[in-house]
Amino acid sequence: MKCRADLRVCLNCVSYDPRVAQQCRERRADPVLDKEAGNFCEYFDFIRRNWVPKAEVNKRAEAARDQLRKLLGD
Repeated sequence: MKCRADLRVCLNCVSYDPRVAQQCRERRADPVLDKEAGNFCEYFDFIRRNWVPKAEVNKRAEAARDQLRKLLGD
């Protein structure tokens, strides 16, 4: 997700399902071509997700921290 990104998009909806026709379980909804763009679907409802932190280590961030430690003598 990036700054100023639309939140009301099909990918954030409880009815979004890539395995069904038009990727939407709500049969009354109008088809939306761009699932990542904002839309005004009247059946939209935010999906509830549990936040899970990334398990992988960011190599660029670690390299930057190592350079800073060397610079500061830590």
